[in-house]
Amino acid sequence: MKKLIALALALVLALSLVACGSTAPAADDAANSEATAAPDAAAEGDAAEGDATASDGKVWVIATDTVFKPFEYTDESGNFVGIDVDILAAIAEDQGFEYELKSLGWDGAIAACQSGQADGMIAGASITEDRIASGWTFSDGYYTATQTMTVAENSDIAGFEDLEGKTVAVKIGTQGASYAESLKDEYGFTIQSFEDSPTMYQAVLGGQCVACFEDTPIMQASIKDGGLALKVLENTANEGGDYGFAIFSENSQELLDMFNAGLANIKANGTYDEILAKYLG
Repeated sequence: MKKLIALALALVLALSLVACGSTAPAADDAANSEATAAPDAAAEGDAAEGDATASDGKVWVIATDTVFKPFEYTDESGNFVGIDVDILAAIAEDQGFEYELKSLGWDGAIAACQSGQADGMIAGASITEDRIASGWTFSDGYYTATQTMTVAENSDIAGFEDLEGKTVAVKIGTQGASYAESLKDEYGFTIQSFEDSPTMYQAVLGGQCVACFEDTPIMQASIKDGGLALKVLENTANEGGDYGFAIFSENSQELLDMFNAGLANIKANGTYDEILAKYLG
């Protein structure tokens, strides 16, 4: 009998050990599963937070010209200033976005936007149908400018009729250049193109060309501030057109929308008029 009792107790003890051994790994597996899920959830939270930060911290790259006074130029202290520069700064403050302004020159600014290296462009760019057809998308106009002909201060040229057989200077890709192109056949002159405005002015001052075509406010500011021996022939102005901020990709539509909204606000609150008065008097 004692042997039977001892055998029964041994069997119960063995079964208990088997049961304990089978439940321990399950508990371990559950713990391991929870430990694995926690880092995944944390990673997902970090990723979401990172995306929000990237969106909130977007820095728009905006290209501009280098010498287009009084719209963009470098002052005596080496600071980049001008009507375009101040308008952009005021709009960014109004709309709460950050940007980096890159002075690349006219052709360089266009190329940077077209290649995706810049998000937008502000450089006294006239809003034209040809540009819109070629892929430019413009903001609302922020300044209306005419184009005129300028000659040396001591020149006898008084109008387009005096240009026959002579050469005039233009800056590549500008409305001044388009204006000259529209007149050259009628008045019998030839055109020489230059990369920037200062070089174009020097061509007239040095006698290489008898006149140049330029946006009127640009020309007037350059003559006044640079002491250039040139004169604007007021009777040669065209009807003019608006300058606009431009984008070249749908990816920058948000930036364009903010520009338009901010422009309307700074016109309404007087900031826009203050900027013009600062540079144009």
